[in-house]
Amino acid sequence: MNITQNLWKDWRLHVIVLAIVLLTERIGSFNISVGPGVILLLPMLYAMVVGIGIYFTPLIKEKQSKSAESLVFLAVCLLIARFGVVAGASLPKLIEVGPALLLQELGNLGTIFLALPIAVALGLKRESIGMTFSTGREGGVAIIVDKFGLNSPEGRGVMAMYIFGTFFGSIFMGLISGFLATITPLHPLSFAMASGIGSGSMMAASSGSLIGAFPQLENDIIAFASASNLITICTGLFVSIFVALPLTEKLYGLLTRRKQIHANIKEKNNVGG
Repeated sequence: MNITQNLWKDWRLHVIVLAIVLLTERIGSFNISVGPGVILLLPMLYAMVVGIGIYFTPLIKEKQSKSAESLVFLAVCLLIARFGVVAGASLPKLIEVGPALLLQELGNLGTIFLALPIAVALGLKRESIGMTFSTGREGGVAIIVDKFGLNSPEGRGVMAMYIFGTFFGSIFMGLISGFLATITPLHPLSFAMASGIGSGSMMAASSGSLIGAFPQLENDIIAFASASNLITICTGLFVSIFVALPLTEKLYGLLTRRKQIHANIKEKNNVGG
């Protein structure tokens, strides 16, 4: 009870957060066109930069850092609740969409098989589980924090990817979708479907570059990207909880066991030599 009361009475933290929000919202959003792609700069990005900068000033002390950890989890829970409300209101739309949209979430499992072996090979420990089991957006953060805690290795991993995605995710999605849509034979709407990875900012950047390259398909691009993003938000939590996270932990165990066996063999050979 005392911890909760102290959290809400930490006026310094709340004033700083409010000032950051007002400042970054005042700056607004900017679109930078790069060929057929677009770099989308959003207030969330500015807030992250300003927050990291203020952390290294006397304005933030260890007390505010500890309080912020609890507030991050609270904010993510509120966001997940909002996702649930949106999903319930849009249930008819989810039923009407085709199987390609419904099955797209399985594509996110590719991050496990592609990124996890690389992370383990680079020497990362259980941080690699939080980094690779999902695209590292709000839903993934909520799952990891709920199961392992924010201060766990898995928590540090998912937060690292959340910060990285905030800085570079929108830029990457905005550039790659426009470039690929113009140089490959795939239909632009397929890239619109791929834009919905569960992040509003990344979807906006990706669909914005597609609209710039194919303005005649603007309405269709928005519709497909929005439906795709909504489905990812709705189904992504269940896929992450019941498929992606258990699969990542299992694969991590296999990879680290094999790595340990090779290390033991190498050590025995060195001793024998």
